[in-house]
Amino acid sequence: MSTATALALYAAYINILSFGLFWFDKRAARAGRWRISEQTLLTIAFLGGSPGAMAARHVFRHKTRKEPFRTRLAFIIVLQVAAGVVGTLALHGHLDVLASVF
Repeated sequence: MSTATALALYAAYINILSFGLFWFDKRAARAGRWRISEQTLLTIAFLGGSPGAMAARHVFRHKTRKEPFRTRLAFIIVLQVAAGVVGTLALHGHLDVLASVF
């Protein structure tokens, strides 16, 4: 299996898991049952499930106004986008100029 295929499968899995956990937590909240901790939801988002988390928040209207959850999820997304930009620049050799400075 190629690296690209493995990464695509991981991304699909973690986002389906994230979406499912938000769905489960919303149902549990309505029924007054055991809930999934916010830390668990944020950890799954941090591990790559932030698109699934954002989609589930929108679809289920779950955790959309809850602070500090909203802010923490937004921070995770900003970190992931920044890491993606830096990784892409490094992959294309655009950070070599910075490396020569240090």
